[in-house]
Formats: sequence, structure tokens, C-alpha cells
Amino acid sequence: MSSVVALDRLIDARRVWRGQVVSSPSGANFSTGHQFLDAVLPGGGWPRAALSEILTTAPGIGELSLLWPTLASLTVSGERVVLISPPHLPYPQAWIHAGVDLRQLSIIQADGRDALWAAEQCLRSGSCGAVLSWLRQADDRSLRRLQVAAATGQTLAFAYRPQAEAANPSPAALRLVLDSQPAQLRVIKCRGGLPPAQPLAFAWH
Repeated sequence: MSSVVALDRLIDARRVWRGQVVSSPSGANFSTGHQFLDAVLPGGGWPRAALSEILTTAPGIGELSLLWPTLASLTVSGERVVLISPPHLPYPQAWIHAGVDLRQLSIIQADGRDALWAAEQCLRSGSCGAVLSWLRQADDRSLRRLQVAAATGQTLAFAYRPQAEAANPSPAALRLVLDSQPAQLRVIKCRGGLPPAQPLAFAWH
């Protein structure tokens, strides 16, 4: 129940409807902060108000560096970023070095269905710029709920999931696979366009 109380406080702390995230032209997607990735994604960045999946072989391969430019941009502009059940405690100095304002960062620890519920509520609230979830158990129905919640709250939603899930269909607007050997990024689904045929080289930090 402690996670539910923390979530209620988070939502109640900000009563003004946020509207759309800022720092990209109206109608455009939200820049990833990586030119090579923006160049191949429809709309030039993360799909707005939608779910993006990031599939990894294991946590800790540097996958957070993919999102740090986005999180820095959001938090500096006063947007709240929420982490749902991260596998490791964030190292503050690394986040500060990446330009993230830690005052705008919240962490919710929850398991199973509680984690999915927390992510859905944060997305629907309209009080967050982005919600990052580490989902160990999520079926198609659960992912669809997150997709709808992201659209309702006009929020960027990111779900870190095991790479094995790439073989299964997903309602996410964008699906990326991160490989550590070799270090590369593969776009396997992108709403509004065709994924690039070749992997994209990317050095994780």
C-alpha cells in the first residue's frame, strides 16, 4: 500500500493540466536528442503521447543514455519524470552529468500489477512529462492500457522490456532493440513509417 500512497501524493502535488510536452514544433514528435535516430524516425523523434518500447538483453548495458537527452530537456523545463520499478538505484552524479534536474525526478517502487497500475495512473494524470517503466510481466492488454493512458495524459511513455519480447506483437507506437555486442540499435516498429533496414551504430555511455 505504500506505493499507492506515494503515487497519490505525486498526482495530487500538481493540479494544473500540463497539456503537451514542449521543446519541439507543434505537431512534430519529441526529439530524441540523437540526430542519427531522429533522422530515421517518422516525425523526427519519439512519438508524442504514445508508448515506446526499449528492448534490452539485460539492464545495465547503458540503455539509459538513450533517454537522457530527452529527460534532461523535460526536467530543465520543469516537467516531472517518473521512474517505475527501476532495476537499480539511479546514480545521482550520472544523471546530473547528463543534465537531468533531479528535483523533477520521482521513483516509485512496485511489483507486478502494482507497477503497471502505477505507470497507468501517472500517464493518465497529465502531470508528468515522461514515465519510464521496467516491466517484467506485461501482456498485450496491459500494454494497450499504457498506450491509451499515454494518449489520454499527453505523456511520453517508455517501457523497458526483455529483448525476447521482440518476437511478440505489441501495441507500442515505437519498438527499439538495443544490442550490446555489437553496440547497436535496431528499430523494429515505428508508427507512420517503415523501420530502417539496417541497425544503427550507437555507443552506450
